[in-house]
Amino acid sequence: MGVAWLVAWCSQLAMVGILAQPMAVSLRCEHLKSPQGIDAKAPRFSWKVDSELPDTKQRAFRVAVGEDSLGMEAGRDYWWDTGLVVGNMPFARYRGPALKPFTRYYWRVWLWGDDQMTGSPSAVAAFETGMMESANWRGSWISDSQDIHERRVPYFRRGLHLEKEVVAARVYIAVAGLYELRLNGQQVGDQRLNPMFTRYDRRVLYVTHDVTHLLRQGDNAIGVLLGNGWYNHQPATEGWYFDAAPWRNRPTFCLDLRVTYADGTVETVVSDKSWKSAYGALVYSNIYTGDHIDARQEQHGWDCPGFDDSQWKEPVLRAAPAPHVAAQAMAPIRFVEKIRPEAMRKINDTLYLYDLGRNITGISTLCVRGAAGTLLRVKHAERLGPDGRVDMSNIDVYHRPTDDSDPLQEDRYTLAGTGQKEEFGTLFGYKGFQYVEVNADRPVQLTDSSLMAYYMHSDVEPIGEIRASNSTIEAIWKANNNAYLGNLFGYPTDCPQREKNGWTGDANIAIETGLYGYDGITVYEKWLADHRDEQQPNGVLPAIIPTSGWGYEWGNGPDWTSTIVNIPWFVYLFKGDTTILADNYGNMKRYVDYLTRISPNGITDWGLGDWVPVKSVADRVLTSTAYAYIATHRLAQIAGILGNGADALAYSGRADAIKQAFNERYLDAETAIYGSGLQTELSVPLHFGMVPDGLIARVAKRLAERVELDGAQLDVGILGAKAILNALSENGYADLAYTLAAREEYPSWGWWIKNGATTFYENWRIDAERDISMNHVMFGEIGAWLYKALGGIKPDPAAPGFRNTVLEPHFVAGLTHFQATHESPYGRIVSAWRRIGKTISYEVTVPPNATARIYTRAADQWASATAIRRMDGTILLEAGRHEFSITPSK
Repeated sequence: MGVAWLVAWCSQLAMVGILAQPMAVSLRCEHLKSPQGIDAKAPRFSWKVDSELPDTKQRAFRVAVGEDSLGMEAGRDYWWDTGLVVGNMPFARYRGPALKPFTRYYWRVWLWGDDQMTGSPSAVAAFETGMMESANWRGSWISDSQDIHERRVPYFRRGLHLEKEVVAARVYIAVAGLYELRLNGQQVGDQRLNPMFTRYDRRVLYVTHDVTHLLRQGDNAIGVLLGNGWYNHQPATEGWYFDAAPWRNRPTFCLDLRVTYADGTVETVVSDKSWKSAYGALVYSNIYTGDHIDARQEQHGWDCPGFDDSQWKEPVLRAAPAPHVAAQAMAPIRFVEKIRPEAMRKINDTLYLYDLGRNITGISTLCVRGAAGTLLRVKHAERLGPDGRVDMSNIDVYHRPTDDSDPLQEDRYTLAGTGQKEEFGTLFGYKGFQYVEVNADRPVQLTDSSLMAYYMHSDVEPIGEIRASNSTIEAIWKANNNAYLGNLFGYPTDCPQREKNGWTGDANIAIETGLYGYDGITVYEKWLADHRDEQQPNGVLPAIIPTSGWGYEWGNGPDWTSTIVNIPWFVYLFKGDTTILADNYGNMKRYVDYLTRISPNGITDWGLGDWVPVKSVADRVLTSTAYAYIATHRLAQIAGILGNGADALAYSGRADAIKQAFNERYLDAETAIYGSGLQTELSVPLHFGMVPDGLIARVAKRLAERVELDGAQLDVGILGAKAILNALSENGYADLAYTLAAREEYPSWGWWIKNGATTFYENWRIDAERDISMNHVMFGEIGAWLYKALGGIKPDPAAPGFRNTVLEPHFVAGLTHFQATHESPYGRIVSAWRRIGKTISYEVTVPPNATARIYTRAADQWASATAIRRMDGTILLEAGRHEFSITPSK
């Protein structure tokens, strides 16, 4: 009996030892799960540390890569092996022999914790290379024989006979425009609007599809439809001249279908003159307006084997549209939710109105039965007019139609009249809408189930959550998320209806909100490549990116286009990956050097200023100079991180000179007031750290006094909205900041919510005559502020990627409980607090392999039931769950 007890006890100890060992989970390559078709020559690997014991640490790691999954499982046949690497960083970069194209590689991670002799292995993950080099393309660029004025959408097909058993097949397709790929009568994949929008004459993206399951030995057929997208904007014009873009041409594509057979041989089927081209039911597509479908012209079976294409024409060969064809390695656009209308109203036999109950970005589909030739006009709008019909007046300001053939946000469907229900939906576009009006040219019978809506956006993983005792705060957070996601389509946009433009100012403001809430690094890396494509040799960037050429002469000052510095900086802080800094470093320098040339005295008047203010207009030169300062200051920090000491010193000195000139011009040291003392003029220098140390408290007091003088309400535009909550909460006035954030009267975010908003608006006034899109993210800093101020979760620049989390929560009056959660590169961070009488119960979760430091002016007020270390007036937390009891002084 004693021996049995001893054996059981030893087994328990062994099990505890196993559980205490760290293990790598959530393996990612290039920040993607099992990516296919990447071109990175030195791909990045990342993981998270998992253990049953939260205080377990990664002390060392090892990464191995191989071509054989079984060999990887068995611990042999490695293509590359790091060997044991001492360190707790959960990422590594490939440094082995040159990777081969079209190759599937497998990899795994071993981790060592305290006193481990043997590393704990992860599961095996995979990544797959794509073309790697342009010379590896076999196909030709082909199109139909029409010019830019042809409205019909070109269809392409090719039959192919495969003699042997297929074990793997990949399609690599590059397109100038948009495409749908079909094999043997089926749509390939669930991605939408591929490939993503770029500066088409400089860079075109290609997408990789695994089509193994769609091919069969014997006869097959492959089909491609090409949409115009932004490549061939026609025929209506808009305010940004995409109809006159230098790249504009008839859509074109290049395709390689690489088939691997069971005997190991490979066959490549390519786009060339052997394909056939014709037209079908999709007779028109416009990214801003809609798709026009005439079901009477459908060529049934065109994408299937055995189809008679003898009347189809031979395609034409085209030159490559751009010198650079790159892999699309990023989160794709998808349908993320299916939405049934909340209400349907039949106005008469030919007119129906559907209400989704909320504002979304996406498409609608219509299922209807009717006579042949029946035309249905399906209009999408964000609001209704006084007559109860859809109202476009808030979004049609830049639409310049030449006739009635192409109205904004309107699809047109012509029925085939088969006697069966016919289903229609947009293929090459998306809209911003809550209401859908269906107008038929003859009576049709629709029901509440005839229409379905699909919410769509870049399918980025959600990694943040806010919970609060104030329902308005939660609704603001959700509406902010909806506005952010509804404006993420391979690049961040301003609105999903009238513009769809990559306005740099909106992204500058929303970057932290986006990174707290979603894992969007791949979207930002792609968009910064767009920045590099668009930057002029002198460093100037356009206000919208990508652009047709518009925006280099208006709207592109440092308050907008400092995205070239700010976006990489915040991605680095949140992810701990220096790649985005290194990739854009030369472009940042050119940009800041241009700022130096045009404002040698440190003051710049280049910029738009505090856009869409409540009533008071802040000094535009003040805000532009502040944004020039912060871009220069951050560039100096980035130079130091990348090891460029001379640059760090030079740009730090330049930033100091701007700060000095700024304070000499705008700061009245006697009164501690900047400019004329408006909310934006006081909050921006506080937020950007431009106030001299000895005056910070006084300037913050002046800001608080100004807010109170203004009726404890906002008087800011988008630049002030970015700064004011942070400036108040970081300088002793968190309760006042919360009062502004939770306010439900005009002007406020809560005012929108109380008036039915489910997204953020473009204007504080909901009855504004212009600038009143109902899905904008440019007032969206409040989402980040909820994490930073109320949750207190902030990245530590000295330990980026949340290797150490800065915790500085504010237990504001007006809330009884609050919780912020963020899934960092190291794991889940939770900061939650609750009022229990006069005491605050505060709970913190720190992920394995990471730390957190609580910053508080009164560390001795904090008592903990778990082990903590106090250092320099702060509390240092190891990984795990910590509970505190706090009695605030007020």
